[in-house]
Amino acid sequence: MTLRINCWSGPRNISTALMYSFRERADTTVIDEPFYAHYLRVSGREHPGYQEVLNSQDQYSEQVIRNVIKGHYETPVVFFKQMCHHLVEIDLSFLDNCSNILLIREPSLVIRSHAKNVPDLKVSDIGLDIQNFLLNKILESGETPVVVDSANLLMQPEAILKELCQHLEIAFDDSMLSWEPGAKPEDGVWAKHWYENTHESSGFSNKEPDRDSLPEKFLPVLEEATVLYDNLKKYACKGIE
Repeated sequence: MTLRINCWSGPRNISTALMYSFRERADTTVIDEPFYAHYLRVSGREHPGYQEVLNSQDQYSEQVIRNVIKGHYETPVVFFKQMCHHLVEIDLSFLDNCSNILLIREPSLVIRSHAKNVPDLKVSDIGLDIQNFLLNKILESGETPVVVDSANLLMQPEAILKELCQHLEIAFDDSMLSWEPGAKPEDGVWAKHWYENTHESSGFSNKEPDRDSLPEKFLPVLEEATVLYDNLKKYACKGIE
């Protein structure tokens, strides 16, 4: 049976790095943001490369679920890098047949970075509301939530990845700790707008992020987002040696 992993992240997190980490596993296929074109079609949000993204993927969630999420793969593990805010007007029943990870990041860092490309940013653009919805859905099902805080992953990548693999019931592989710099064949066409820093990386780098003060117009967004983030953080992986 194929293990299908959805990694539900907000934007400007380290989701691409985590996708590259899983890409290093010999038993894993990775898929980059399969619902992006659907999201742009339904929401009308103006993102960099808007038309190019629409032209690059199936724009209808039903077909994405049938052909991509539930599609046939040669490897026993499939890792879908997913953006939470893409979950609009989608039948969520496919989640029940997948393992679902919630990847979170301190909202002030997300807002500061994402607002450069989305200047009218709202909480719904960074996905914390959807992540909390998914968290509650997991808790109501009686399952244990798997939440990864990017700060913890960057600080102790091996320990967090080991715990993550334990939750997923797959063996940890040392290859997940590093990758070759540069673009990857699995990158979406949007990579040129968003992945520059990740393409320069060869592993999880724990350098201090930019903490310049946020523009005042984003302070209400930060206040709302922080409450949502703090709720998710309570479930974050602590890491195992």
